[in-house]
Amino acid sequence: MKHQAAVITCSDRAFRGEYADRSGPIIQAALRDAGFAVGDVVLVPDDVEAIQRAIGSFVQAGVRLVVTTGGTGVAPRDVTVEATKAILDFEIPGIAEEIRRVGLAATPYASLSRGLAGVVVRDENRALVVNAPGSTGGAKDTVRVLEPIVEHLIGQLDGITNH
Repeated sequence: MKHQAAVITCSDRAFRGEYADRSGPIIQAALRDAGFAVGDVVLVPDDVEAIQRAIGSFVQAGVRLVVTTGGTGVAPRDVTVEATKAILDFEIPGIAEEIRRVGLAATPYASLSRGLAGVVVRDENRALVVNAPGSTGGAKDTVRVLEPIVEHLIGQLDGITNH
């Protein structure tokens, strides 16, 4: 059975239709290519409550992987990290560190991403939540890091410990 994944683009301008979302569709297509069932990219404004509602609703619905894109930098409206941190049950810092490390091979700006990765638990549902940068390169880096580990990680969330 395919695992479900969701992509949330966090951007005031994309939400208002002033800017074309470019990173969300990249992540969506890559996750589909990796075998995940992925619906439409959800656009939300740079708003803590809106981001938390979107993540929480996907986890509650049984989605196993939620990737946000955008809002990981240092601009005044970049609040994705704060929204995510407040609802994570625990962090997995190595994933975010690796996304930044991979990105640094292409641009020094990768070091500016404050993105997190961790697990959100809602009732019986456990999902990996990852903050990807809003750039197309950051989106590609995120999928590149997740692809070889995410199935194993979801298995661990389900209590499967054999390798």
